[in-house]
Amino acid sequence: MKKTSILFFTIIFLIPLFSGCATLFGPDEHPLDLSSNPQGAEVIVNGVKRGTTPLELELKADKSYTIEFKKEGYQKVTRVVNTKVGAGWIVLDVLGGLVPVIVDAATGNWNKLDQEAVNASLSEEN
Repeated sequence: MKKTSILFFTIIFLIPLFSGCATLFGPDEHPLDLSSNPQGAEVIVNGVKRGTTPLELELKADKSYTIEFKKEGYQKVTRVVNTKVGAGWIVLDVLGGLVPVIVDAATGNWNKLDQEAVNASLSEEN
């Protein structure tokens, strides 16, 4: 029983030393709300149709996305969603030492989307 307790606590305290806070606790995907005026526009993300507005997508934050809004009779609107580093993860990683910083930087797990919502106002074609 004593060996099991020691092993358990050793593992619990060693895991944070070999991984970053964002890797352990951060979400794999981030929500992005997409809307348009008028509603019902086709949403194309990085060349793949994903649905029509209003729409909520779960996207990975380790890359940028080009989002197109299309609706018959309206001009196409394109928006870009990029990534940014979550400052809170950096602070927690620095407090944990050098290894968590390296792990989260290498995996990109401390990134998040630079927007939580995208709204496109479509103009009628002439």
